[in-house]
Order: sequence, then C-alpha cells, then structure tokens
Amino acid sequence: MKKLTILFFTALTMLNCKKKEVEKIENSTPQEVVTDEKVTPQLDLGCYIFNDGKNNVSFEITENGEEIKGNLNYAYAEKDKNSGSFSGKLNDGILLGKYTFQSEGKESVREVAFKVEDDKIIEGYGDLNEDGTTFKDATHLSFTSKMPLTKTECNKK
Repeated sequence: MKKLTILFFTALTMLNCKKKEVEKIENSTPQEVVTDEKVTPQLDLGCYIFNDGKNNVSFEITENGEEIKGNLNYAYAEKDKNSGSFSGKLNDGILLGKYTFQSEGKESVREVAFKVEDDKIIEGYGDLNEDGTTFKDATHLSFTSKMPLTKTECNKK
C-alpha cells in the first residue's frame, strides 16, 4: 500500500508540473517571427562599365521606372563596335530587354539580359532562336560573364 501511495503522489506531482509548464508557455509574451524576405535588387540611374584595356562595355541607365531605358555600347577587341539603346524591364533582379544598335551602318535588334548584383550587372547568355535575336527560354540563362559591369561615375562630354 505504501508503494501505491508513493506512486500516486509521484504521478500527481508530474502532472502538476506539466500543467504549470503549459500555463507558463501560454502566458509568455509572443516572440517576433523573423522571415527571410526576398530582397529585390535595385538598379540605379548612372553608368555601369567594364574595361580591361582590350574590351569595353558601357551601359548608361537613363530611365528607371516601370521600364528601364539606357544606352548600351560594346567594343570588343578585334570585333566591330556597336552602340545603341536599351529598353526593358527589371524582374526579380534580372534586367531583360531589347537592344537596338548600329553596326557596320546597319540597324539590328537583339534581346539582352543582365543580372543585378549590388553595384554590378552581369550579362546573361542562353540559347537563341533561329535568327539569333531573342532567347529561346529567358528563364534559363547563365550569368557567368567574366566581364561584370561596375557602377561608376558617367563621363560627361
């Protein structure tokens, strides 16, 4: 009988402790829940340039609203220079748009893409359609360019 009484009081004590623990949790102040919000990179107005002494790429962002507009110029070593205008949209850190340019006296249009990372933009590459003017699938681009364009002061002429 003595063992039964001790067992009963032990069980009663354990239940009482459990009840107090639940009450303590319910009465505690709620903790602020921190969520990982996706930070969307911003593209600032101004100039982004890559220049290694041989190759030069410059992109001046002139309008930064719903539509991004600017002037884009390529001067690769031992290739024809081309310069023109860009018009596109920034979505989830990817700038995708049309580049209308002059090369060898002829106007052409092609799709270009850049990934925005802090104060740099990195050109993206992917499979092109048959005429080489647009990406087959703009959601599967590779941003592995070894020529990142860095934000810098624009040269005023």
